[in-house]
Amino acid sequence: MTEFTVWAPDAARVRLRLDGAADHEMTAGPGGWWRAEVPDAGPGTDYAFLLDDDDQPLPDPRSAWQPHGVHGSSRLYDHSAFSWTDGEWTGRQLPGSVLYELHIGTFTPEGTFDAAIERLDHLVALGVDMIELLPVNAFNGEHNWGYDGVCWYAPHQPYGGPDGLKRLVDAAHAKGLGVILDVVYNHFGPSGAYAPRFGPYLAEQSNTWGRAVNLDGPHSDEVRRYIIDSVLMWLRDYHVDGLRLDAVHALPDSRAVPLLEEMAVEVEALSTHLGRPLSLIAESDLNDPRLITPREAGGYGLHAQWNDDAHHALHTLLTGERQGYYGDFGSIECLSDVLTGAFFHAGTWSSFRNRHHGRPVDRQRTSGHRFVAYLQNHDQIGNRATGDRISATLSPALLRVGATLLLTAPFTPMLFMGEEWAASTPWQFFTSHPEPELASAVANGRRREFAAHGWPEGDVPDPQDPQTFVRSRLDWAELDKPEHREMLEFYRRLIALRKSRPDLSDPRLTTVDVRHGDQFLLMRRGECLVAANLAGKPQRINLPGVVRGVLLATNTGVTVMRDTVELPPETAAIVAL
Repeated sequence: MTEFTVWAPDAARVRLRLDGAADHEMTAGPGGWWRAEVPDAGPGTDYAFLLDDDDQPLPDPRSAWQPHGVHGSSRLYDHSAFSWTDGEWTGRQLPGSVLYELHIGTFTPEGTFDAAIERLDHLVALGVDMIELLPVNAFNGEHNWGYDGVCWYAPHQPYGGPDGLKRLVDAAHAKGLGVILDVVYNHFGPSGAYAPRFGPYLAEQSNTWGRAVNLDGPHSDEVRRYIIDSVLMWLRDYHVDGLRLDAVHALPDSRAVPLLEEMAVEVEALSTHLGRPLSLIAESDLNDPRLITPREAGGYGLHAQWNDDAHHALHTLLTGERQGYYGDFGSIECLSDVLTGAFFHAGTWSSFRNRHHGRPVDRQRTSGHRFVAYLQNHDQIGNRATGDRISATLSPALLRVGATLLLTAPFTPMLFMGEEWAASTPWQFFTSHPEPELASAVANGRRREFAAHGWPEGDVPDPQDPQTFVRSRLDWAELDKPEHREMLEFYRRLIALRKSRPDLSDPRLTTVDVRHGDQFLLMRRGECLVAANLAGKPQRINLPGVVRGVLLATNTGVTVMRDTVELPPETAAIVAL
């Protein structure tokens, strides 16, 4: 006996359609929920719903499996049927971890969960602790970044569906790797979003990607429940260790208890029950530390947030770029502020926004591990016109300097796939919308967006061109080339050093001391000191102590003389004091 349920508060009639069987009339119940019991339906049964007198079958908004794509019927899935082998997995906490962001479709030539399993040993040898998967919930078409998902409970079938994701998580845990999943709850994608046909899932206001989600209007209790149940499902049924919440600033919510706080409360309860840490990481452009302030101190209780200020401070200093939102960044003083206070815009003037922005972080009470920092990520590469990585611009020497500053900072560092070997492949914006009108609108919108910034239309890749997707795949054969092998070996040594020296992973912002001068920076980390020369000439730098030894240098030719160090051009060194 299987009970089918669906929330459709405004429907006068709901029918359940099973493949090869007559339609079942469903019974209305409290709160707008409809129910029907079917004796002979079980896992593997395809089903759909019909609203009122419309004969179009619609997939279940809570479907766990969409084997026929987002427009097709849903399929019953039994979460208890999978044979997990990670019974002894006790989780992986965020503090002290090194994260690695990857996109399933372009991480390997095959673009599947199972293919990603074959590359886990590479990540273990690199020294990362947790992989962060770009969104994998079902979207229309074969390939996409994942941020146009429409089925918030179902893993994308071309990646391998529900069992494929479970195999990947199970295999990662077997190798000691945690798994964080990127999830999008601020909008539905433009094609295959049938949930709003069933009820008031959408608000009147819009965000960058379309209609916002109804979090505080009539019937919003069920919409919030829809989101939180999805959150709990990924953590409980797929054994993932954390979620990265996309663009939480695009979740309009005027209720006294914000959705994010409600989410944190329920995740904490689940974590207690499961006996392993579960992390919620926000993406937010608000620079508001209340997101990551514990609930006991009046905050929302999320565990961490992405820190774009750290990226912008490093990127602009290394590349010299100052366009758009980079305008206020680029100085060594800016990087110093970020390394000691996490945010650069902390109640300060933002010329890009033409207003003051952000709020200061309480350095005494807020740990640096709550800020995820990166030199590169999917947004900061893919939202460039040609999807070029910084390895296409910077010298290998400056790439190593940037990596050193990132991995010795008091934050939780994250790498983007291929960064560790200075991958030459771009990561471009790609889609595969089957609908010609939508495909054309996306491509034209992309061209107009960058034309406004001075890019010739012909230079902007067509997101719908299959070659845009193909170009974005990692080329693992690059690891056979000396220059890429050398960069990979450097990253391995750098991460290993971070893990071997407690001072280098110490997340206390109050213990970080930064001094700087003309194109050089010194960062004191306990008994370790990071010295970075960003100039194109050698520099002799006075140090705040006597050097006992050089732990790691990004280049040859580093000379230490008691309390001074001479660094070749574009070189950093980590020394013990």
